[in-house]
Amino acid sequence: MQTKDQRFIGTGVAIVTPFKNSEVDFTSLGNIIEYVINGGVNYIVALGSTGETATLNEEEARAILDFCIQKINNRVPLVAGNFGGNDTKELVKKVAGYNFTGIDAILSSSPAYVKPSQEGIFRHYAAVADTSPVPVILYNVPGRTRSNMEWETTVRLAEYSPVFIGIKEASGDLIQTTRIIKNKPEHFIVTSGDDEVALPMTAAGGDGVISVMANALPKAFSQMINFALDQDYYAARELNFKTYDLHKWLYIEGNPVGIKSAMEVLGFCTNEVRLPLSPLSEANYIKLKTELQNIISNLKY
Repeated sequence: MQTKDQRFIGTGVAIVTPFKNSEVDFTSLGNIIEYVINGGVNYIVALGSTGETATLNEEEARAILDFCIQKINNRVPLVAGNFGGNDTKELVKKVAGYNFTGIDAILSSSPAYVKPSQEGIFRHYAAVADTSPVPVILYNVPGRTRSNMEWETTVRLAEYSPVFIGIKEASGDLIQTTRIIKNKPEHFIVTSGDDEVALPMTAAGGDGVISVMANALPKAFSQMINFALDQDYYAARELNFKTYDLHKWLYIEGNPVGIKSAMEVLGFCTNEVRLPLSPLSEANYIKLKTELQNIISNLKY
């Protein structure tokens, strides 16, 4: 019987891509990698939506992955998030020809914009599974794709192939998530794609989170999830409440605009983003900075 891949239980961090004068800032990226690993995250997801992958060309994306592989040096698993796509044929071609050395899994988002049926979503992912030499984590993010992967489709995919080891469920729908958890195969990991519901989702039987906030507060977020996985919900709630008010400012002008500003406040990189994103407005930047500094002061570490 296939068992859960323990490498992807707990806290993954959807790491930002720092920029400096429109170029990838590898020095800052290296510092952020060290910070989140030292903060206790269980794995790193590079080139997700938080990493502004949509604005990176293939050469930049490959360079970032190669840098991450070298910098992480097998200390934590690495997930590559740049394996979504609207054209199934082209995505399969990319997967078939990719060098996955040093990459432990891929995160693959549902097709965006075209709004496929549930059968279309299933066939799209099945084609990826039939090709991929590495584990695949499904990614349901209807806020970006404008199509929801229903819980029945997720369970169907989980049963279709052992290549599908889990899902990043970012619908924010705890009813849908609970139905996945109740009906999925034993081996299938269900992780939150929304920081705000990471605790209740884990308490409902989920396996953790792929987090944005963990870029800035890796220790607090990792500890919160670990408490929840250990069923110490009192301690988990305490950390959740201490950090909760930051969520508003991280997303008030979209992701990763907010987290980039948080990382600038912490001294890790500039808050530069690539168009069509624009940096956080001055008024919201001040509020985010104040909230983040208050949280750090209250965390006492």
